[in-house]
Amino acid sequence: METKKKYFMDCHLAGVLYHEANEVWEHLKPGTPLRLVRELDNRHDPNAVAVVYDHKEADEEVCIGYIPRHANEVIALLLEMGWTHIFDCRIRQLCPDAHPERQVQLVIKVKRNLDN
Repeated sequence: METKKKYFMDCHLAGVLYHEANEVWEHLKPGTPLRLVRELDNRHDPNAVAVVYDHKEADEEVCIGYIPRHANEVIALLLEMGWTHIFDCRIRQLCPDAHPERQVQLVIKVKRNLDN
């Protein structure tokens, strides 16, 4: 049996203080799925990859932070080249009492291309 997903990386969510994680905090828990969105026009980071929570109750997308700059280059390249559904990003752990840049730990896996 072939694996449907393989581990790619762990990282902490960056920029929590500057985005809307606190507005949806009660909806976030380990295992919560998140989307990775390439931001080509981000003036702070040429490889910016936003982490988005799809808030279904409010019918809106909420940017809760970013993949850290030291870890976003490969993800940015793949997203920019149209591989928008290659990653499965989920919350691994929440630590509300930690420093904001350490409150949300993510796990990112690569999904198998089922078209091949």
